[in-house]
Amino acid sequence: MNVMQPMPAEAANAADQQAEISARLERLPITREVFWARNIIGAATFFDGYTVIAIAYAMPVLVREWGLSPSQTGMILSMGYLGQLIGALLFGWLAEKIGRLKVLLFTILLFVSMDVACLFAAGAGMMMAFRFVQGIGTGGEVPVASAYINELIGSKGRGRFFLLYEVMFLLGLVGAGLIGYFMVPVYGWKAMFVVGLVPAILMIPLRWFLKESPRWLAANGRYQEADAIVTRMEESARAAGKELPEPKRVQAPVRRTSDWRELFQGIYLKRTLSIWAMWFTAYTVANGTITWLPTLYRQVFNLPLQTSILYGFLTSLGGVIAAVSCALLIDKVGRKRWYTGALLLAPLPLLTLAWLGATSAIQVLVLGGLAYAIVQTVTFSLYLYSAEIYPTRLRAFGTGTGSAWLRLGSSTGPIIVGTLMSSLGIQYVFASFAAILIIGAIVTMLFAVETKGRVLEELSP
Repeated sequence: MNVMQPMPAEAANAADQQAEISARLERLPITREVFWARNIIGAATFFDGYTVIAIAYAMPVLVREWGLSPSQTGMILSMGYLGQLIGALLFGWLAEKIGRLKVLLFTILLFVSMDVACLFAAGAGMMMAFRFVQGIGTGGEVPVASAYINELIGSKGRGRFFLLYEVMFLLGLVGAGLIGYFMVPVYGWKAMFVVGLVPAILMIPLRWFLKESPRWLAANGRYQEADAIVTRMEESARAAGKELPEPKRVQAPVRRTSDWRELFQGIYLKRTLSIWAMWFTAYTVANGTITWLPTLYRQVFNLPLQTSILYGFLTSLGGVIAAVSCALLIDKVGRKRWYTGALLLAPLPLLTLAWLGATSAIQVLVLGGLAYAIVQTVTFSLYLYSAEIYPTRLRAFGTGTGSAWLRLGSSTGPIIVGTLMSSLGIQYVFASFAAILIIGAIVTMLFAVETKGRVLEELSP
């Protein structure tokens, strides 16, 4: 372990300053600054979600226009997720070194520029390459944004506040469905990528109006900057008529540099392995389902293009409704209990679908959509949970490495669908997805820890 080597008094003073910043943040209500930070970052996350799924609504047209095979289709859908794997690791690590906001700006710039490139793709190879690089940007944005939002708020109501931000990602999926339904049949597949240029304007408020995470500043020895930001937040709360109680310190956090090996040491080993399993299993099923459905309806059940896109949109909408319910209830139910229950419940409609043979589009829409909605309550809230189980010195990187398994799962899911559809049949896709979720439920039950209502520094010293 790389432990910093200041004089003992200096180390103690630095830890005390970090604990003080945390205690002052814990007593704060949701201030105007934090509210708008969530909204601005949420807008970026909306377009991250849009960008991730846009290709799914372009694919029914591209399959016929470019004469793509099921394996080529699966590869195009998967390349973005493979890029996200690299982005999550790279930018999660970089955010620990240079700060949250600088990294967020660069990731947005990267995925918007690749949106432009996708407009000029002339075949499967070019689209794979552009989606891969674009994935590096989208993969880096969400874990860093998640760490940033978590670090601005206290433990009381953290789940609800954060998950209502995270719903923006799901609304991005729904927005892609609406754009796909109304614009792709009329203007073609490129319409999906033209709309994806909008988030470029978000770099203006990100650059000039948002402040760096005070928890990150304090953890990196920049106490005066952290103090100035928290003081402004306190003044804002008092100006709004809020009376602030005295700060209550928890145990001062351990003063260490960020070291990736700590993910596999002490209390963090089980946390790391359990969150990786949850990321991988839930996203293999969720993204394997949602990215393939429009093409599935079109190619297997021969539905009209608009109907195929509409059914995919309805599935995304069901996921948003389930996710909002989770956001409102998870602080009461608890993280571990919710995840275990959802991962055990979602296989039931999938197994039913496999038993029925998945012989009609309506069967897939109802039962596949139900399973997706249940799993979506897990997938969209894992950024909350990942940020809670690691200390500030590891939060962005730990969340990034965890979400790297999201990318592996998301790239694996479409490939599983394409392979099993070609060799065995569609019903085996749903049976395999059910088995994957059951494995995730068992790991969660055995190794996950409960985090609801606990201070971040108390959870992760």
